[in-house]
Amino acid sequence: MGNDSAAATVLVVDDETEVADVYALKIEREYDVRVAYGGQEALEKADGVDVVLLDRRMPDVSGDEVLAELRDREDDYRVIMITAVDPDFDIIEMPFDDYLCKPVESADLLGAVEQQLAADAYDDRLTEYYEVTSKLALLEAEKTPQELDENEDVAALRERADRLESEMAESLSDFEDFELAFRDIGRQPGG
Repeated sequence: MGNDSAAATVLVVDDETEVADVYALKIEREYDVRVAYGGQEALEKADGVDVVLLDRRMPDVSGDEVLAELRDREDDYRVIMITAVDPDFDIIEMPFDDYLCKPVESADLLGAVEQQLAADAYDDRLTEYYEVTSKLALLEAEKTPQELDENEDVAALRERADRLESEMAESLSDFEDFELAFRDIGRQPGG
């Protein structure tokens, strides 16, 4: 996949045509954009894209099913779920790279795409770290501290984030905008 944002291709997927078109308009000045108005169409148009902005709840083929199919393919897609579905503990096992809750502002959408393209330029540990800390941030925003403390999967996710952060200390020093990238889209690294 390409790492140069000028050459990056983004697939916007939402069964609501107005929503898909609005997201496409928000990013078309920066990226080559394709639009799919459902899960099946997304699977047909995904070849050669760098980032997929994927609605989770769609009638024909759900975003969860599209995500699973994309992960089974040999291409290395960066997938950002964009949905009105409130995140729950089920997101821990989902192989997305980021998760944004609707409505999404233009700056947040562009920031998330840019973040995924930047992560793609670095090693797999950084990509995994983005994924893990995104999930932690979502769960911490939606669940009570008690619910989080009682969930073994959340504890394992926190340990994974700490381990990855330790392993990447040198890589992170090279990626000077790392923490800023999280703050720009309302996140904090490391849970």
